[in-house]
Amino acid sequence: MAENSILTSLLPLVVLFAIFYFLVIRPQQKQAKAHKQMLESLQKGDKIITNGGLICEVVKPEEDFIKVKLNEDNVTAKISR
Repeated sequence: MAENSILTSLLPLVVLFAIFYFLVIRPQQKQAKAHKQMLESLQKGDKIITNGGLICEVVKPEEDFIKVKLNEDNVTAKISR
């Protein structure tokens, strides 16, 4: 009888964790994977928008940084991946 009581009390916690996993954790993992893949596939000439709202063109993708052109006057900047 005591074992049945323990299983009955743990079942709602397991169900809540499963719901939390499928509604929160799994979508975040998918989004992070897609974002990482997008960053790795950047090539020269690609147009990007930074988190700050700057519209740039990729000049030279590097390991940790991306060199971008900000306007037609060849103003360049290095931004973190």
